[in-house]
Amino acid sequence: MADQGRTVVQAARDHVLSWPVVAAAFTSHARAVLPAQPEPVQVLGIDEIRRGRPGWIPDEVTGVWQTAVDRWHVGFVDLSGEQGLLGQVEGRTAQEVIDWLAGRDQAWRDAVRYVAIDMCTIFKAAIRRVLPQAALVVDHFHLVQPANQTLTEVRRRVTVTHCGRRGRKGNREWDLRNRLTRSVARMRGEHVDALLDELSNLPKAIGEPITAAWNAKEDLLDLLATARTRPDREQVRDLLYRFNRRCADAGLPELQRLATTVETWWPEVLAFLHTGIINAGSEGTNRVIKTVARDAYGFRNPVNQRLRTRCATTRRARGHLDAR
Repeated sequence: MADQGRTVVQAARDHVLSWPVVAAAFTSHARAVLPAQPEPVQVLGIDEIRRGRPGWIPDEVTGVWQTAVDRWHVGFVDLSGEQGLLGQVEGRTAQEVIDWLAGRDQAWRDAVRYVAIDMCTIFKAAIRRVLPQAALVVDHFHLVQPANQTLTEVRRRVTVTHCGRRGRKGNREWDLRNRLTRSVARMRGEHVDALLDELSNLPKAIGEPITAAWNAKEDLLDLLATARTRPDREQVRDLLYRFNRRCADAGLPELQRLATTVETWWPEVLAFLHTGIINAGSEGTNRVIKTVARDAYGFRNPVNQRLRTRCATTRRARGHLDAR
């Protein structure tokens, strides 16, 4: 179970044992092989993952549905080494992140130079309090995603305004929705020219806003593409100005919101451009966590879930990664 990813039921069936016996044996083994304290890391990744569907109940006074149960886990991942998942905490508040970090000794906290996060103010506040010396990094994935979402929101809004309904098959802007979110750097020149021709042939009320949003998205991608290329200050300044100018000239509320987001998180984005640090390790760990949960058909006990997932995500560090 700990080293080959088998479930309790599979292990119990293979060894002709009961479920409680196998579960107890795994718990004892996991607590023995997993380190009580992680080794120092230079680059720390933090990300959250939902561990179950939220539960809703209606408010008896207002009749509005409110969240009754919303289970989250926040994971801490070693991005500079091979320790994998260092630990998890239940919940998604700044205090829970602070408590986990405060549980490490001062030497461990001082060794952390960079912390990669998504654009979450909860994590930002916690890191600023416990790891003031660490530089926060927001990678390109967490900016490309809202940029594409902004483009999609513009397309949907102008379609509804112009047609009085949502886009559907037969509307050319709806047919182009996937090509619009594709990076120009991944498209052939003739395909880019064809896309621009398609946009120019749309009604002006639809084509111009979508083209402006598409250009702003590509300007942001050009800026993010300078990561790991040692961009100088003038290059970053010019690309950032071009993006902000595009958003301002378009007069679209969606682009103004995107520009505000980039401005709010600019120190963290600039750290990404200079270091190239990404949070892919945390995202990959979340994928493993979801796989373990699906194999087990869910977990009722969050402590057991954290134990299982930490064993699954530290197999490489423990020398038990099964390539099969």
